[in-house]
Amino acid sequence: MTSGASPGTDTVAALPTLRLVVTGHVDHGKSTLIGRLLHDTDALPEGKEEGIRAACKRRGMPFEYGFLLDALQAERDQGITIDTTQIWFRTAARTVVIIDAPGHRDFVRNMLTGAAQADAAILVVDAEEGVREQTRRHGALLALIGVKQVVVAVNKMDRVGYDAARFAALSADIRAYLAKLELAPAAIVPIVARDGDNIASPSGNMPWHDGPTILRAMDALHVATDPGETPLRLPIQDIYKFDERRILVGRVESGRLAAGDTLLFSPHNVTAKVARIEGWPDLPGQSAGPGDCVGFTLDDQVFVERGSIASHLQAPPKETDVCRARILWLDRQPLQAGRRLTLRLTTASHAVHVQSIDGVTDLDSLEMAPATEVTQLALGHVTLRSARLMALDDDPALARTGRFALVDGDRVVAAGRASMAGYADQRALVTVKGSNLMAVAHRVTGAQRKARNGHEGAVIWLTGLSGAGKSTIAIEAESRLFALGYQVYVLDGDNVRAGLNANLGFSPEDRAENIRRVGEVAALMADAGLVVVTAFISPYRSDRDRARKAAGARFCEVHISADLSVCEERDPKGLYARARAGEIQDFTGIDAPYEPPEAPELVLDTGRETAEASVDRLVDFIRARVGPGGG
Repeated sequence: MTSGASPGTDTVAALPTLRLVVTGHVDHGKSTLIGRLLHDTDALPEGKEEGIRAACKRRGMPFEYGFLLDALQAERDQGITIDTTQIWFRTAARTVVIIDAPGHRDFVRNMLTGAAQADAAILVVDAEEGVREQTRRHGALLALIGVKQVVVAVNKMDRVGYDAARFAALSADIRAYLAKLELAPAAIVPIVARDGDNIASPSGNMPWHDGPTILRAMDALHVATDPGETPLRLPIQDIYKFDERRILVGRVESGRLAAGDTLLFSPHNVTAKVARIEGWPDLPGQSAGPGDCVGFTLDDQVFVERGSIASHLQAPPKETDVCRARILWLDRQPLQAGRRLTLRLTTASHAVHVQSIDGVTDLDSLEMAPATEVTQLALGHVTLRSARLMALDDDPALARTGRFALVDGDRVVAAGRASMAGYADQRALVTVKGSNLMAVAHRVTGAQRKARNGHEGAVIWLTGLSGAGKSTIAIEAESRLFALGYQVYVLDGDNVRAGLNANLGFSPEDRAENIRRVGEVAALMADAGLVVVTAFISPYRSDRDRARKAAGARFCEVHISADLSVCEERDPKGLYARARAGEIQDFTGIDAPYEPPEAPELVLDTGRETAEASVDRLVDFIRARVGPGGG
């Protein structure tokens, strides 16, 4: 239902528009507050209030301002709001779009739908009941989807005798809770929505309140960054073919599109120029901005499909096959690791599985605790892995390309927000920039190298946490194999970061590039007939998969397995202690992920066996794999 002044006039269009979600616990007075706002600002359509009053009289029930919003007969019968309602009206400062979101726990899906569109929120709290379950959940959801501006309306102050002390105590509780969510209320306003106290004008019943009214607090909120000033994001919805034209269609979520722009399509990493914007005569000229649905043709027939995201070259989305996520789990069946779902992000659908359950946030303490499952309406922290690369953003300014739904069949089972914390943007790792390349035809064959060396070349990739014993085992194995006549060499961080990778730091992207280079070099050395033993944490499974692809059948993954507690106890370089003290950021195992191999060729558990025993097993494994040596 849309009420109030139409946003179609030039005057309204010229004002900045604030999208505001109104939420809170069931029966705390959200709909009454909105109805009263509309009444007090003369925003109701002519005859609307009179019609509702007449209907209430026919039914023998008292008039409620909330009835102005309850568009569905079922809502009036049940006395609760079950659908989101959008209302347009104007203040002296701006156009406001109010989104009335349901508070009942069975309709959280609708609340998420409404809140996902909002710039700011009004959180309604009953002065008598205080902060309740849904208040806490809705506050957490606002933080989850990135709504940072919150006005708190403490309603029904008449039920506590307009008591200033009660308001002060409740305000302190609210501030403390929101602070845990990294939210600071823009204002906390004592109101009686039914009577209009502190809605549009100050209340004579609460002269002690020297803060703003609800209307003034709303006008003080700032409109989020103009999406037209943010990077271009245009998810492709479909591709139409008319005569000789291949028209790509989609909605501009942010940024601006113009004829002649060079676009990058993710995650396929192909580029083409916009030849022409087609078929929407109401668009001004050959350009489009946020919210515009457009069709356009390209100057080159590159591969683009539904779900691709068009951007400008300078500021593309991230590409990854793994991400962390904060989710609200909606399904009655608890979520457990390994579950396969569909992730819907803008117009794309990705087959994903839950790689791990990383924790659950307690709604009272807002502390994250370890968990093995996420139950219904719980806030979970999970890691999701996709079958192919996904294009996404984890920047709050580009929220629409970072929010997603998880679907099981035709049921939405979760809403979430992607995070790349600790993970690398894989775009640079998969982008091929070279062209006109030709492979060198060697005159020395692999068989000749094997005959000379007495063994085949191989990449023995040791992976594990810092302190697990990778370098110790690699160096000792190298010494033994060399004594047995093997052409063997160890690559580790010290000998590659001093030269080959001296220009790389320790960000997720630099660490991924470090491993990419090592994988390619190791593959070349193995092709030359050497046994290459690498000793790197290499925390990302996707990086190790690329190294395996580079070396092919010569690649062997060896998991140097040791529990985090064992590695911390060893801490040979003091790195864990520094990471725990906050001196080192993004340290694997502490605040950055380690993804253990799923099917390694060998596991050496250095927490349970001696280093000498692990070296014995590794040497035996290598000799059985590549041959006797001693050529």
